[in-house]
Amino acid sequence: MEIISVIPRGYCQGVVRAIKMAQETAMANPGKDVYMLGMIVHNTFVVNACKKMGIKFIESPGKTRLELLDEIENGIVIFTAHGVSDEVRKKALAKKLEVVDATCPYVERTHTLVKSHNGDVIYIGKKNHPEAEGTVNLGPHIYLVSSVDDVERLDDLSNVMITCQTTLSLLDMRTVMDACLRKYPNAIMAPEICNATRIRQEAVMNLHDVDCLIVVGDSRSNNSRQLALIAEKVDIQYSYLIDSALQLQEYMVQGKERIAVTSGSSTPNDLTAQVISILKKYEKTGVFTPAQEVNCQIL
Repeated sequence: MEIISVIPRGYCQGVVRAIKMAQETAMANPGKDVYMLGMIVHNTFVVNACKKMGIKFIESPGKTRLELLDEIENGIVIFTAHGVSDEVRKKALAKKLEVVDATCPYVERTHTLVKSHNGDVIYIGKKNHPEAEGTVNLGPHIYLVSSVDDVERLDDLSNVMITCQTTLSLLDMRTVMDACLRKYPNAIMAPEICNATRIRQEAVMNLHDVDCLIVVGDSRSNNSRQLALIAEKVDIQYSYLIDSALQLQEYMVQGKERIAVTSGSSTPNDLTAQVISILKKYEKTGVFTPAQEVNCQIL
């Protein structure tokens, strides 16, 4: 058995920046109400650590960021790394809330691109994802598509620009992008998959002679899910998405010759390191020792 630690993996700079901003805000405002509008990133361990700092999370399935603001009357509101629409910003300021904006710089770049385009925008993204919500609600001329069928349902558009959610799968995005170009052959292409997402996905695509991939990441994390899905599409026979070593089981790795380990860009490094440690011990001794607990520092 051989254990391969995929590089790069884990936190991107946008996630590190958002966590630091949340920590600094909580520390600088003792006794003051600090709210996070949605999940800071899609990782339970990071969210729980922020809760221990006193940050209150406002999240409800089916509610938009604009609607969630109704639950905050005073104090500080932190916008997550996924970004928000201009309407959300205006509403927060109208409610006289102090705003801390932890939007990822790559998402901000997409927002600037979309708002500056003089025409219709096709945005390839996941329905109900907070990043897609924030971008599509920047204006009435932005159309969310998640599949080839969505593209086919679009009406005639003019001066089309095509862009996308920063955490999409390169493989899936190309399929929908190709459908867009078939329908709008003169469209401007401006794919915005962030560099951190792209190189993590390419690292998985470039794995050779690997029969199992372990992805450490929250199941709600789109970028983590995409790593596991890409493994299937590049013929890695087995792929598993686990949120920590507590979910790592012997059947996943028993009898495998070459096991690769990676993690999503919102996954704390400690979680991945513990998984690799267990696998290395298994490789050396032939005895699988399951994790009994997880100790995780988020930075």
